Amino acid sequence: MAFFIWVNLFIIISNCFLTVSPVFSKPITIPNFIDLAKEPQVFDWIVDIRRKIHQNPELCYEEFETSKLIRAKLDELGVPHKHPVAVTGVVGYIGTGLPPFVALRADMDALPMQELVEWEHKSKVGGKMHACGHDAHVAMLLGAANILKQHEKDLQGTVFLVFQPAEEGCGGAKKIVDAGVLENVSAIFGLHVLNNLPLGEVASRSGPQFAGSGFFEAIISGRGGHAAIPQLSIDPILAASNVIVSLQHIISREADPLDSQVLTVAKFQGGGAFNVIPDSVTIGGTFRSFSRESFAQMRHRIEQVITGQAAVQRCNATVSFLEEEKPLVPPTVNNGDLHDYFQSVAKSLLGADKVKGMEPMMGSEDFAFYQEAVPGYIFLLGMEDVSIEHLPSGHSPYFKVNEDVLPYGAALHASLAAKYLAKLHQEVPVVEGKSHDEL
Repeated sequence: MAFFIWVNLFIIISNCFLTVSPVFSKPITIPNFIDLAKEPQVFDWIVDIRRKIHQNPELCYEEFETSKLIRAKLDELGVPHKHPVAVTGVVGYIGTGLPPFVALRADMDALPMQELVEWEHKSKVGGKMHACGHDAHVAMLLGAANILKQHEKDLQGTVFLVFQPAEEGCGGAKKIVDAGVLENVSAIFGLHVLNNLPLGEVASRSGPQFAGSGFFEAIISGRGGHAAIPQLSIDPILAASNVIVSLQHIISREADPLDSQVLTVAKFQGGGAFNVIPDSVTIGGTFRSFSRESFAQMRHRIEQVITGQAAVQRCNATVSFLEEEKPLVPPTVNNGDLHDYFQSVAKSLLGADKVKGMEPMMGSEDFAFYQEAVPGYIFLLGMEDVSIEHLPSGHSPYFKVNEDVLPYGAALHASLAAKYLAKLHQEVPVVEGKSHDEL
């Protein structure tokens, strides 16, 4: 369905197509946005946003204050926006209001963990922390909005600014796609900060970059009893132990060794006394793969093995993949053409020596949902300055963001969007007077 009626955001145009003559315009030179992003007025503005968000972390679909701050900053810039999208999400628009359309994405949510970094802008909310850099991602995208707004007259199309909730296992990107935000969008770009890549460097690859991931939970039920007379019981702990060992055979005996896959049982709960066999045991874990086919096969075999091995031990088993609360995330696969484009833009902005390749990573990213809808590309942005300190990894209570990374992210976002619109404008004739009244 159409996303919403676009009313007087940029220009008032009739719903009909006024003319059909193709219009080509002269190329417009896109400035080096790094210099602009590093100007004290812009840099300090971005830093202030990041610190405010960091002090007030919010979990998935609870990002109400974060969303409010984003909307206030877009209003400050004069950037029209739509809210709510996917519960707490915000989508802003900069440009002509006409095709082509390109999107930039930042995730907004924090993690349920206690911050252990002692500094002036530490989290004010107990048990919640921005430990994955999403506060920086939002600040950088707002920084890009600041830069693009200053150069709006040079944009040869429209940039969508997608502030997405609920990346941390809650499938926020899928809700954004389901809301129709990406209808008629030609491409979407995203980034993620990385603790152990040098400041100002980027890393990415064409094809699979992050694994698809899913979660499972199984309840294995037997019959409890006294541990001294096990023959009168049906032991679910023994059954669960056999299940766990058998699950590992899926990887070691069934998967192609050249097709990387992971299956980890990380949860085992059952029993509360040394001499009592419990009625049931709960196990759970995660599974990951770089191909959709392997991912689907693993899901199928997990359920088969759990129920089958439980039955061998005279137990019953129920298996859930928790898709309502933790949607299965497909593999993150970067578009090949966008990889070439990204390399060109990044090298011109940062220098060829700052643009690195990378191996695929078993972590997952719900940016993959965008890539299933439109061509998409996500890259890693380095922020480590070893002359100062080695930064802890993401999802650590000691995680830090080197704020010197913020102008790099803002400039890369802005450059990727502006230059992509210019590229599309030169390649595809634009129909004069054609409006995007519905998004």
